[in-house]
Amino acid sequence: MPPRKKEYGIKRASGSLVHFRPPVSATTARRHSAVVPSVLTFAVIVASGGLLLMIEKGMLNSVQTPPPRANGKKVEYRMRNSDAAADVESQIVQEIRNRTIRSMCGQKNSPHSVWSLSPLQRKTLLQHILVNDEHRFLYCYVPKVACSNWKRVLKVMSGALANVDVKVKMDHRSDLLFLSDFSPEEIRHRLRHYFKFMFVREPMARLLSAYRNKFGEIEAYQRKYGAEIIRRYRKGYAKDKKIAGNDVTFTEFVRYLLDEDPERMNEHWMPIYNLCQPCAIEYDFIGSYESLESDAAYVLERVGAPQHIRFPERQTWYKPVTKETLHYYLCTVPQKFLKEILPKYILDFSLFGYPLPNTTTEYCRH
Repeated sequence: MPPRKKEYGIKRASGSLVHFRPPVSATTARRHSAVVPSVLTFAVIVASGGLLLMIEKGMLNSVQTPPPRANGKKVEYRMRNSDAAADVESQIVQEIRNRTIRSMCGQKNSPHSVWSLSPLQRKTLLQHILVNDEHRFLYCYVPKVACSNWKRVLKVMSGALANVDVKVKMDHRSDLLFLSDFSPEEIRHRLRHYFKFMFVREPMARLLSAYRNKFGEIEAYQRKYGAEIIRRYRKGYAKDKKIAGNDVTFTEFVRYLLDEDPERMNEHWMPIYNLCQPCAIEYDFIGSYESLESDAAYVLERVGAPQHIRFPERQTWYKPVTKETLHYYLCTVPQKFLKEILPKYILDFSLFGYPLPNTTTEYCRH
């Protein structure tokens, strides 16, 4: 075996080591000092903005701030050959996200294990965690957060696919192993000993991505959900049996979500919190869709994926949700509906460090 590289870092009170890249040049060091305050300022804004509604609803009354590393567990950080300032920023974002989750999940009424969840919650969770026994990792997949590409990676790692670029329609069940396939004792063993990760995305961008994909491109969703949404929320269509369901407006979709139980939603718009239960499972790494390329590269390195396996590039036909696109769609929705939909996804905003969107009338004029 080649000698281990020297580790650089600082010891925390808990005994864990926060990793950094090896020493860098003076120029890079100056960039570090510039980026840290800006990231911390951003973090304060994110945390305060995301938690406002929770404070208003009295949901934080029983929260006690834990010590820097409440469970003594080392938090994984990205270490890759890239911009050193970006590495520092990534570490800070991960640290803030970790502390926020520990604080929020410290509430007495929060689930603290898979077995403290309700049967429905546990079923949903276990059906969304993919297993790779050879490399000893668990991945909680979230629809509309690059999960199809992650499933491709898992299939290549298991030998079911030759490579990630094979042109084949993705089968989201075959050749994949789910945590729900195991016995309770086998589940406990894997949760205790395997590397666990998930990926998150800005909640409203994820909803818009699901809306444009399912109601703009997938006929089965148009027939099953689109037609029903139009009958419910479009005047004069309540008894129309011949609705195609392919022209659902984003406002109608939002109104539909307002009337749905988050625990029984379709997985493509179910809150990430309900899908992956970050209070019940201690994830070792929570990556972001917004930094997908570098976060995915870190995970592949961390789980020991073979060198020839890389994370797939986005398909050429993929239509990204830009800030401008999201701004346009959110501003088409009446204010009262937006104010009601945000609390439904407030845990996704708060736990994963996303600021609440600005949907004021003044902002929407621009």
